[in-house]
Amino acid sequence: MQTHFTEKQLKDPKVKHTNDILRSCIHCGFCTATCPTYHVLGDELDSPRGRIYLIKDMLENNRTPDVKTVQHIDRCLSCLACVSTCPSGVNYMHLVDHAREYIEQNYRRSLSDRLLRWILVRILPFPNRFRIALLGAKVFRFLGYFIPDPRIKAMFEMAPQKIPPRSTNDEPQIFPAKGSMKMRVALMTGCAQRALNTDINDATIRLLTRHGAEVVVLKQGCCGALTHHMGKSMESHRTAAVNIHAFADEDDARGLDAVVINTSGCGTTVKDYGHMFSGDLLEKKALQVAALARDVSEVLVDLELPKLPDQGMRVAYHAACSLQHGQQIKTYPKDLLRQVGFKVFEPENSHLCCGSAGTYNLMQPKISGQLKSLKVETLEAKYPDVIAGGNLGCMMQIGSGTELPIVHTVELLDWATGGPKPPAFFGKSS
Repeated sequence: MQTHFTEKQLKDPKVKHTNDILRSCIHCGFCTATCPTYHVLGDELDSPRGRIYLIKDMLENNRTPDVKTVQHIDRCLSCLACVSTCPSGVNYMHLVDHAREYIEQNYRRSLSDRLLRWILVRILPFPNRFRIALLGAKVFRFLGYFIPDPRIKAMFEMAPQKIPPRSTNDEPQIFPAKGSMKMRVALMTGCAQRALNTDINDATIRLLTRHGAEVVVLKQGCCGALTHHMGKSMESHRTAAVNIHAFADEDDARGLDAVVINTSGCGTTVKDYGHMFSGDLLEKKALQVAALARDVSEVLVDLELPKLPDQGMRVAYHAACSLQHGQQIKTYPKDLLRQVGFKVFEPENSHLCCGSAGTYNLMQPKISGQLKSLKVETLEAKYPDVIAGGNLGCMMQIGSGTELPIVHTVELLDWATGGPKPPAFFGKSS
């Protein structure tokens, strides 16, 4: 793709990087075939190729973003299915993130939009605040029926019927390996996950220690993904910096073989810390943490779980976009589940997003709902006993549309190798 940035513009490292990305695009249109929003809306401007043209025009001309451009970029899930499909290696993730940051700095949103984003930024990344908000939404859920804004309705509907108590496992401490120690890892405990589903971290710790990993839990916070993908760079860098200092500087972080992440949306962002902090004083440490970051499935493959007989259970595996597209991890979770005796099936069009995408299901509830219905339909078509995935947001999204139990992959692996049966089997929690 031909670009026309000026020499002055190209002195900005972000613009130069964006220019390189744009020039790698051959506008072939392969990306349209796998784009979820193009799939449900059928609008070229709601495809990666269409959005690339809008972003190019906006950034080249230093143009104040217009309503049309913002609308189509806001509708992007950042699922990165286009990245998996693109034959020329266009780094769409960095491109759309730059566009969102530019929009955040140069566009005046409506009062309702600003209020919604303000609430999300100040609640979701903070487990204690989020827990209080969930309790409030649960108590006043009935108010959602009287509020015309579908986004506010979605926030009320997000609150689960049962909010788990805090897990002491999320507090800073060290869990020794059972038997001989094969590796030493730090666990990223997440933010929303600590309020919505404490079973995941608990199962992860049991599973890792049982198979020879010493697990270190450090004082930490949000990885920055939620705010980063909203274009709010100051907020995302502020919270990400807390984690960078923890995993790079803390005494207990010395000698780590990996930073284990069991929420793939977080993993994609942490692995990109080097780019996020490019040119920053924290760049060196950010690169260090990014190099250590690994999805829990990557670590479990190295720990060599046992090969077990047939468990007699059908598992429909949902591949989170952030895992299969963002991190290009496509087989490990399925291989691990099969290894411990589960029969694993994938739904039709498994590359399509479920519609969760961080805060997308709150800010774009109509499109998100369409994608959820499609995903649930294809998962249930496999007649599974349980649905498994590797990202909390996907689990919440899909779980709100089905009566089937939905669990994290580590919960099934933990159960098969000596842990308790996942609580989701005893009744839905949302």
